[in-house]
Amino acid sequence: MYPESPRPFDWSVQTRLPLLHPAHRANLPEPPPVDRLVVCHGDACAPNTLIDDVGRYCRQVDLGEPGVADRRADLAVATLSLGWNFPGRDWEPDFFAAYGVDPDPLRIDYYRRLCQDPDL
Repeated sequence: MYPESPRPFDWSVQTRLPLLHPAHRANLPEPPPVDRLVVCHGDACAPNTLIDDVGRYCRQVDLGEPGVADRRADLAVATLSLGWNFPGRDWEPDFFAAYGVDPDPLRIDYYRRLCQDPDL
């Protein structure tokens, strides 16, 4: 049996906002409408996506904080991480093309700003 998580299986804006430092929360705009609710990884950065020697997807790791949220929350973290982990090239067009969705600058910006609170 796994220990009970201190956080609910919910990664929604409504659940995450109260966890933010008040100054960070005050600097966020109103949340955009939800695109599509899905089970999100919670830390979909590049190092948590394992690929094989030829670049094929293998699996996700570090699944300690999953939850239901707007799919754009994970996409925002994933694309932000590409810039940190693989500098020198804009990977976002390829990422969104492979994922099969158009970029959504409003939601991507919001969820990036939301996740960058140093207290979370």
